[in-house]
Amino acid sequence: MVGNTLKLAAEIEKLDKKIKEVVLPPELKEKAEEMVERVSRMAQMGSYSGEYEQVARYIDWICVLPWNKRSDDILDLEHAKKILDKNHFGLGEIKNRILEYISVLRLKKDKGEQLTNSVGIQKFMRAPILCFVGLVGTGKTTIAYSIAEAMGRKFVRIPFGGMGDPLYLRGQSRVYPDAEPGQIIKALRKAEVKNPVILLDEIDRVAEEARTTIMGVLVELLDPEQNMAFTDHFVDYPFDLSEVLFIATCNNTSSISTAVLDRLEPMQMPSYNDEEKIKIGKDFVLPRMMEESGLEKGVLVIEDSVWPKIVRPLGYDAGIRTLERTINGICRKVAKLVVEGKGNKFLLTEENVKDFLPSW
Repeated sequence: MVGNTLKLAAEIEKLDKKIKEVVLPPELKEKAEEMVERVSRMAQMGSYSGEYEQVARYIDWICVLPWNKRSDDILDLEHAKKILDKNHFGLGEIKNRILEYISVLRLKKDKGEQLTNSVGIQKFMRAPILCFVGLVGTGKTTIAYSIAEAMGRKFVRIPFGGMGDPLYLRGQSRVYPDAEPGQIIKALRKAEVKNPVILLDEIDRVAEEARTTIMGVLVELLDPEQNMAFTDHFVDYPFDLSEVLFIATCNNTSSISTAVLDRLEPMQMPSYNDEEKIKIGKDFVLPRMMEESGLEKGVLVIEDSVWPKIVRPLGYDAGIRTLERTINGICRKVAKLVVEGKGNKFLLTEENVKDFLPSW
């Protein structure tokens, strides 16, 4: 019994040390110290139960959140343009919108603009909440990855498909035994900075019975006047999300509430025609798939006359996922031939392309 008490006292001391070593908002630090003190008193009186585990879990969460940690933005237009052009063909309007946003950030940084006005009230920059709208496979998610890469920001994706409870976003109160933070706080913990790019993926695909309440949480998330004090039920203390760059995706906007749409900047993702797909296949997909398949440059060469058969093996498809699967299948077949010692360079022609195309 004495051994257990000493062990618990040592664990409580570790919690106290953890609180002192991290930078927390003053009110939250005071709250955490009071919680540790209460657990310590309970342990001394021998009335300790499961209180310690709950307090330890809570303190672990608040101590790893990036209350003041942020990454430095890369505000170089040439760098951003290079990244966007490297990863995506076309999309001129979307790329220009990102470059405009980076330009605004750079001008504000160059002017050394303060975050508070003359009377000490915090100002917030109304960042564009881009919402990429388009059919499946048109690159909505991958352009979000590229935006984060171009700006040098951490990236976290939150899937909304099938989401049926707003607590999934906002967390659950600690009065429940298995309570845990919501996906927003988890995303910040994963990013380790307070200014990541957070992708709200497929916000139109939430469960119908929870649509209204989830849209209500989204309104708060996407409004800079509200999200500067976003409160997760588990953490139970406001967290400033105003520096997060939120990006949303959806297949269509018909099931998104008017209040949420009012805070979004919808941008239509294009459907690709055959000529565009050939360009994307040659310059983007084939090099990437060859690298993923372990094929050296030059091992696989595809004649220009063959590409129409590759981009449309089954008929029209608005996106490029079928194209990616087809090229991936070709690369796998070539990799197998190389390993079997049947050659080290392969040319796809109209005569032999059927041997390489996947058969359905």
